[in-house]
Amino acid sequence: QVQLVESGGGEVQPGGSLGLSCAASGSGLSPRDMRWYRQAPGKQREFVASITSGGAKDYEDSVKGRFTISRYNAKNTVYLQMNSLQPEDTAVYYCNADYLGGYSYWGQGTQVTVSS
Repeated sequence: QVQLVESGGGEVQPGGSLGLSCAASGSGLSPRDMRWYRQAPGKQREFVASITSGGAKDYEDSVKGRFTISRYNAKNTVYLQMNSLQPEDTAVYYCNADYLGGYSYWGQGTQVTVSS
């Protein structure tokens, strides 16, 4: 059974930085696309960033230039470096990974709070 375990959330002041990580385990295969989503209170879950196994990246418009997604394939881990954080970035951040065969898995989520 594939497990995705996120870490690195917390509370930070506006303009601050946080880094998230998500480690995938439990499969003999490496994940293909890996993504970050977020869900703010009272809102739908939304796409934040994605990275393919080859390193191609995509970002939601509001985080371009502030967030950076990366991955370390040897450890099946994806990262999200978040800079210039704003109160509207407050949300639970979820990791998502796709595997061969159309299987998709989610992490349990990690809270990011941006507040003065």
